[in-house]
Amino acid sequence: METRHLKYFIAVAEERHFGRAALRLHMAQPPLSQAIRQLEEQLGTPLLLRTTRKVELTPAGQVLLDRGRALLQDLGALVEDVQQVGAGATGVIRVGFTGTATYRLMPSIVQAARRTLPGLRLTVQGEMLTPQMEAALEEGRLDVAVLRPPVRSDEVILRLLEQDQLVAALPADSPLAERGTLDITDLAAEDFIGYSADSVVNTISVEACRKAGFQPRLVQESKETSTLLSLVAAGMGVALVPMTSRMFSFQGVAFRPLRDPPPVDLAVAWNRNNVTPLIRTFLGLFDALATSQPAAAAKDTSE
Repeated sequence: METRHLKYFIAVAEERHFGRAALRLHMAQPPLSQAIRQLEEQLGTPLLLRTTRKVELTPAGQVLLDRGRALLQDLGALVEDVQQVGAGATGVIRVGFTGTATYRLMPSIVQAARRTLPGLRLTVQGEMLTPQMEAALEEGRLDVAVLRPPVRSDEVILRLLEQDQLVAALPADSPLAERGTLDITDLAAEDFIGYSADSVVNTISVEACRKAGFQPRLVQESKETSTLLSLVAAGMGVALVPMTSRMFSFQGVAFRPLRDPPPVDLAVAWNRNNVTPLIRTFLGLFDALATSQPAAAAKDTSE
């Protein structure tokens, strides 16, 4: 499969029209149609359902569209990385950050890298979920990730950075905001704003509520802490968030500690099969930034 054929197909699939796709690609329609037919013959399956009025994707075409977009994005990033190294950069490291670590740790890490590794090109992605970063580490799309354990992959190595705790985020006008420390059971009758179902914090929060004897009534989900707290401020419900979320200082949100709060860890992670000298040096930057590292949990599981 040629890259140009993939680009042609994606244009047609997104436009759902050969004529508009041809205009977008700055080419005539007949060679575009011929290229798509050649791609279908090469793959041995129809990718598009054509009528006189519109174009629809077959199931196989939908797979090619979804994975083809990711492939072209990765290819573009590869070309850019190669060009940067060719222009004199000492290397490229791709880093992912979860939740509030995007706003707390990322600036410090970027500044430390600029001081100690001036030739390094750092590519950063923020507000990612742990499953996303775990898959990206396994597939080589990320070199390092700051995430919330646990992870499932034996290929991913973790080093604990800090241990956080869950706190309750409440609308400022909630009667519960007038109190001090809360029990999780105090939230049983409330509507909940939660992180996405595949979020580690969501899993910990739901389990804590289950142990307290109730199932949280989820009315809205969000992948980003900032959006989640905005919904709390709007009075849509309460949320359980890492204590470090208090750094957002949202007007209209009151944070209250929990009695016997569930712990939420933060760790730096990498793939055991992708440890270059540059990555080892970069990982060393986190040592000075760890705010706490309990002796019982701080074991580095690298080999």
